[in-house]
Amino acid sequence: MKKLLSTMLVACLGGLISFMGARYFYADDKSNTSQITKPFDQQNIKLANYTENSGLNTDFTNAAEKSVNAVVHIKTTSEQVNNLNYDPFAEWFYGPQKRQQNYSMEGSGSGVIISGDGYIVTNNHVVAGADKIEVVLNDRRTYIGEIIGADASTDVALVKIKEVGLPFLSYGNSETVKVGEWALAVGNPFNLESTVTAGIISAKGRSNILDVNKRPIESFIQTDAAVNPGNSGGALVNVNGDLIGINTAIASNNGAYQGYSFAVPVNIVKKIVSDLVEFGVVQRAYFGVSIRDLDAKFAADKNVKLLKGIYVNGVTLGGSAEDAGIQEGDVITRVEDVNVGSVSELQEQLSKYRPGDKINIVAVRNNKEMNMAATLKSLDNTTSLIKKSEIIKKSMSALGADFEEMSSDELTKFRINNGVKIKKLSTGKLSQVGIKEGFIITSIDKKKVSNIQDINNSLENKTGTILIEGFYPNGARAYYGFAL
Repeated sequence: MKKLLSTMLVACLGGLISFMGARYFYADDKSNTSQITKPFDQQNIKLANYTENSGLNTDFTNAAEKSVNAVVHIKTTSEQVNNLNYDPFAEWFYGPQKRQQNYSMEGSGSGVIISGDGYIVTNNHVVAGADKIEVVLNDRRTYIGEIIGADASTDVALVKIKEVGLPFLSYGNSETVKVGEWALAVGNPFNLESTVTAGIISAKGRSNILDVNKRPIESFIQTDAAVNPGNSGGALVNVNGDLIGINTAIASNNGAYQGYSFAVPVNIVKKIVSDLVEFGVVQRAYFGVSIRDLDAKFAADKNVKLLKGIYVNGVTLGGSAEDAGIQEGDVITRVEDVNVGSVSELQEQLSKYRPGDKINIVAVRNNKEMNMAATLKSLDNTTSLIKKSEIIKKSMSALGADFEEMSSDELTKFRINNGVKIKKLSTGKLSQVGIKEGFIITSIDKKKVSNIQDINNSLENKTGTILIEGFYPNGARAYYGFAL
């Protein structure tokens, strides 16, 4: 018994010594202290790369409140013409027949107030061809809007209402926007006014989105914030409520939101708005190059070591690039202090400038980086700025026709409500497509034509194909389409 008690006493004493020694040696080692036994809601958990300003648990209420008060609902009405089939036999048996049927088309979208005195940015496709623009504010005040100007290439338009002291959104900087940061889309989808959705910036520099046939300028911000029909022209804002883009398009198989939406970067919008206010038209600068994106196969074929940049296929004779010393085979990597890795990114940077502006271009040739000074030019290789009236005059001249407005007696005679007659033809677009003198134009792109000013308005911001409808004095109807 004595031996057993001695053994137990020694064992207890040894355990006590071991316990005290462990406490002595590890008393300051905090890293070995476990938090697993704490209740979950009391644990101080931080995720990887967490910072206090990272946007985790972000409160969107301030940004949303600021945005909804500066985003408007735009409702449009346009008068359309349907030229009816002319049947001389029906006229013989049943008397004079109408040759036109007028009807109205309504549309809706969104817009963003960008100044307290009533300037509103929206999409060109929201207001294009509208005879009446109704602007409804978030507080339900209603105004008639006037189109100051529009640019089909970027799908941006500027509308003005007569009011002061309006809430407006401040411009952000779309170049500093990063993939993964939060964004809010604000607009009026499906006529649901003042709707806010949240998502992240999914990508930048997206292209091949717009259905524009002639020189589109595309470098969209892609977001997964829900955008649907009616959101067009609305705001894309950051968590501070700063405007970073104008919501423009969605990628969808069924016409509704499927996870991808696209916004025009606000830095492009700022330039377009500035030009429209000052000149009535966009002063677009061109570099004078034929370019393409690089990929691994093409770079290997051309013996190009870089995969980041834009490959120059060729240069325009007398253009800005040739003057600056750019050659076929060069790879453009930077405009001023901004790196460019794709055609869309290069277009975005150039869209910020006007003809006559001087910029620095960085290009790589034979694996050597070179800085080149370039003076940007217009499409016709000049540094001159243009006016709205000059563009309309040029477009009218391209048609090659003298027009004559219809008298009330002629309208009654032909049983029509509107029309403009081609009095004389010369060399131009109209004669090239087969139009003859005496043809009476009743509509252009389904929009009625009543006077020469209507023709001017139809050509003002038009790109791509134009459709002219009308008839000849003998009753024969005709349709003509051509590219401006």
